[in-house]
Amino acid sequence: MMMRFLVALFLFAMPVQAAVPIKEVVSPGGIKAWLVEEHSIPFVALEIRFRGGTSLDPEGKRGVVNLMTGLIEEGTGDLDAQGFAEARDALAADFRFNVGQDSLSVSARMLTENRDQSVDLLRQALVSPRFDEAAITRVRGQVLSMIRSDDTDPGAIANRAFDRAAFGAHPYGSSGDGTAETVSALTRDDILAAHRAAIARDRVYVAAVGDITAEELGALMDRLLGDLPETGAPLPGRADYALKGGVTVVDYPSPQSLILFGHEGIKRDDPDFFAAFILNEILGGQRFTGRLMTEIREKRGLTYGVGSYLAAMDQAELVMGQLSTDNRTAGQVIDLIRAEWRKIVENGVSPEELAAAQTYLTGAYPLRFDGNRPIANILVGMQMEGLPITYVETRNDQINAVTVEDIARVAGRLLQPDALHFVVVGKPEGIGAAP
Repeated sequence: MMMRFLVALFLFAMPVQAAVPIKEVVSPGGIKAWLVEEHSIPFVALEIRFRGGTSLDPEGKRGVVNLMTGLIEEGTGDLDAQGFAEARDALAADFRFNVGQDSLSVSARMLTENRDQSVDLLRQALVSPRFDEAAITRVRGQVLSMIRSDDTDPGAIANRAFDRAAFGAHPYGSSGDGTAETVSALTRDDILAAHRAAIARDRVYVAAVGDITAEELGALMDRLLGDLPETGAPLPGRADYALKGGVTVVDYPSPQSLILFGHEGIKRDDPDFFAAFILNEILGGQRFTGRLMTEIREKRGLTYGVGSYLAAMDQAELVMGQLSTDNRTAGQVIDLIRAEWRKIVENGVSPEELAAAQTYLTGAYPLRFDGNRPIANILVGMQMEGLPITYVETRNDQINAVTVEDIARVAGRLLQPDALHFVVVGKPEGIGAAP
């Protein structure tokens, strides 16, 4: 009964707060982590990320890091997939393994009373997964099913077309899931090589939040990660953006057109990033006061929702947006987006728009710190982005320091109406398609 009670409280261990007391911890073996101690509930959330992700796929082996990640929890040592799941559940532990184009993530939650056993089980999965042929066949089938599903999903089709045209042969130019052909051809040796390439100490970032001290965390990291390879595969290098302004139409039988649009963006460590961040909130934020939402949905009813966002990846930067609209209004929507892009470049924003965006962004920020796992996730993300440990305390001040003049300057630098490229999946009317 006590254990079930503690599990039910997992999401409520850390109160919402704007100031988070973060410590930097260095293990005896030299592994660094950020820690927030919170001893009121006896469990800890641990977030681990390995830089690289699916961008580490070797040529001709697209999808191997994704397949390998799906197999980590499918057995280790004497435990097969079912045995591993039963051992994890018996400890009331929670392990999650995910991979994206820039990182592979391990998310764990464990009770203090079972922490040693939970760490040992997780360590075994990370260091020596079994990669049984039966598990490979099963997980490969799941990946192939997702690939087939993406072949009929307008959003996936649009992203695939945009990425291929923008980044070509770079890993960013294709899906990290791979293709049916590449995934079907992967061998167990390929998966073992991907494991050595992607999960290594030279690219690891760690954050912990909960019932653990700095000394305990240091020992935990060495035990958990100390036996991993020292170095992984080289990162792929910068992705050159090759897409020009225009429209690409992908014919698809649907009464609606899905429209994905974007151009080059801004680096996360650029001094103008906060101004760009606020600029995007005013232009394409999800609030109904965003300019794109106002012009396209509120005034004209041409879409249910539209938004834009800054995508600051490790090897490239984009400003992107997406919406769906009736095929008959696709051309009108594209014209409206270009017009709003141009209008904000030429005229800037009003003091009222800036103040409203700053109020929203600063007020919403503390609400992200609503549990041990979300806080650990934020902290490990800060490390990967190269942000200082004081960022949580200074972030809202940096938001509030942005002026109308900053927004105008950055809009002229960042937003390029003529460089916008639109990928339209559907049977759109009223537009001209580029090759």
